[in-house]
Parts: sequence; structure tokens; C-alpha cells
Amino acid sequence: MRFPVDLHTHTIASDHAYSTIEECIHRASVNKLIMFATTDHGPALSDAPHLWHFHNLRVIPRVVDNVCVLRGVEANIMSEGGLDLEEQSLKRLDIVLAGFHPCTPPKDLVKNTELMLGVIKSGLVDVISHPGAPNYPIDYEAVLECAKQEGVAMEINSSSDVNTRLGSHENCVKVAALCKKIGTTISLGTDAHVSFFMGNFAESEKVLAEAGVSDEQIINTSAQKVLRFLEGRGHAPITEMHEFLGS
Repeated sequence: MRFPVDLHTHTIASDHAYSTIEECIHRASVNKLIMFATTDHGPALSDAPHLWHFHNLRVIPRVVDNVCVLRGVEANIMSEGGLDLEEQSLKRLDIVLAGFHPCTPPKDLVKNTELMLGVIKSGLVDVISHPGAPNYPIDYEAVLECAKQEGVAMEINSSSDVNTRLGSHENCVKVAALCKKIGTTISLGTDAHVSFFMGNFAESEKVLAEAGVSDEQIINTSAQKVLRFLEGRGHAPITEMHEFLGS
């Protein structure tokens, strides 16, 4: 596979999703994924899992059915600044995504940009999710420059303009093209809310092609590359995964 890692997926712990973690693991194996991140929504969303869900992700084995499972969250960028999980909870996780969701009503470009820059500079976020959402305008150049400096990846999301956030495509192409120009790391995520969509990067690949982005800039080309990225951001090495991958 061109991209054997899916870094943005949801389970029934988020009530508007439809698959269990076991179903996600099974589908990842069937779809030939080597690694995926389970990243349910942070608790500020009305149907999101309780804080304890994230604390208890440690019960999920590191490798199941030849699939590496990263324990993560898609945290919410809040109107008052920061995220909806405390630092001590975020530090328990392998990967932290953050983005704007309905629990944070859309603001203007200046305020949205300010909030996003704040979480990027916090050092707590590894990936900004679906930055091309049309109802949350941001200053792309300022955000991507900051992300480059802080070592944070920007997501090209396969659900945007397909299953949700309609009207995102052109914005996503702009984000990808600016990532290419600036040198910002790119992360891919399907944002799958049902297991059957895991690993379906068709929309992301359209965006990357239009923007002329090479695979070298994308961390999803190998599980080892993802682990190097996360360790470079201060996450502890995951021994079981390195042993499984032979890295």
C-alpha cells in the first residue's frame, strides 16, 4: 500500500460512529493497514466518551492481528483557548490530534487563527485535524509556518468534502500546496466513523495530486516513519511496535 497507516479513526465510544475497536482492528487487517490510531473525540462534544475512556486505552494491546494500534484522541480546540483534555491526560496517549468541532462555535479568521496557533505552540498536539474546514477559516500561511517551527503535522482528511465538511476540497488543496512550499509535515487520516472506510485515502490522494505533494513529506508512508515522527515530538518509544516492525 502507498499509505499503510491511518492516523484518524473513531469507534462507538463516540456515539455518532458505528464500529467497535475490535471491528476496527479486524478491518485494518483486512484492508492491509500496518498501523492505525484510534482517536475518539474529546469529552467536550456532547456524545464523546468520558475522560476515563482515554485513561483506559492502555488495555488495548500494542499489536493485534499484525496491526499496530496507536492510542490517541481527537481533542477539541476550545473557545477560551487550549484543549478539552488536561496535559496529564494527553501525556498518557501515543498521539494527539486537535481540531475545531461544534462544541466551539465558529469565530472569525483572526480568532480561529489565534486559537489554533495557541494549541500548536502548547507542545501538546501532534496533528491538526481537518484544517480546511470552510466554517472555521484560518490564516493558512501563519498556521502552517507555526506548525513547521513546532514540528506539528497538518492533516489532509479523506472524509472532508465526502462524508462531512462539504466545500472543503479547495481549502485542502491550498493547505497541501502551502505545506509543500513551507515544508510542513503532512499527516493523512480517513476520519473513519465506520470501520469500512479505514485506509480509504482516495480523497486525500486527489488533494495531494492537485497540490503536487510528494510522498516524502507525508508520514503515513510507513509505520516506522510515524513512530519516528512521534518520538521526535517527545513521545516515548513503543518497544512492542519497534520489535514487531523490526525497527
